[in-house]
Amino acid sequence: MTKKIKLAFQGEKGAYSHLASIEVFPNAEIKACPTFEETFRLAKENSEYKIVIPIENSLAGRVADIHYLIPKYKLQIHAEHFQKVTHNLLGIKGSKLKDIKTVRSHSQALGQCRKIISENNLKAIVSADTAGSAKFISEKKDKKDSAIASDLDAKIYNLEIIKSNIEDELGNVTRFFIMGKDPNHPNFGQKKYITSCIFKLKSIPAALYKALGGFATNGVNLCKLESFSVKNTFDQVNFYIDIEGHIEDPSLRKALEELGFHTEKLDVLGVYEAHQFRVKNK
Repeated sequence: MTKKIKLAFQGEKGAYSHLASIEVFPNAEIKACPTFEETFRLAKENSEYKIVIPIENSLAGRVADIHYLIPKYKLQIHAEHFQKVTHNLLGIKGSKLKDIKTVRSHSQALGQCRKIISENNLKAIVSADTAGSAKFISEKKDKKDSAIASDLDAKIYNLEIIKSNIEDELGNVTRFFIMGKDPNHPNFGQKKYITSCIFKLKSIPAALYKALGGFATNGVNLCKLESFSVKNTFDQVNFYIDIEGHIEDPSLRKALEELGFHTEKLDVLGVYEAHQFRVKNK
């Protein structure tokens, strides 16, 4: 008998992370955690769990704190997943748009749905997350209250979808990592791969220029380069990179060796197949 996969995500049931978890592993045993810290800790202390973590959004940018939690807990990336985000205006059963006076949701969701809020003179209330907002209005049972959340929230909390696809911009996509305690590198083959790393440069002039030179000379492409401050400092930064290719590719291996000469610390976070969304939109 195949062992059931255990997944964890941050947020209430019905959150977009929950939706992503179901899409990646439809038959998994899924656990909701109150905070990102608790989600990472669960996987660190229990190797049976994989976690589904949002990394960045196409409209709002990177998700706060994740880049600090990844090196802290030293989990490995097993896969990536791109989840289309579709916002819905939810209310209690029987409510209509004309009844709504207030709308609550996460600040990013509210910011992505300004048009419907403005056109209907709704009072926006910032909440911790989308699913929590849906849960709140389901318990309050007031026709004047609404929430911006997923269609999964409507099912879980028995709410009416008053209006769907209410986001101002199309193409709202969130990138997720599926992470676990132990490495899970795929075998090197003909598929498209991503290798992700975090590094800290030596404190010398033109260190970043020198460090990245090896990728150019070895014909290796970087698809993401991002810096973030080391906590409690303003003069030290770590760099996060996504590299096209597998770590067993000789060219990529040489590029990483050259990178290592110019760094104080270099950690490989994972090697995984490029998601089909990335391949289709290249």
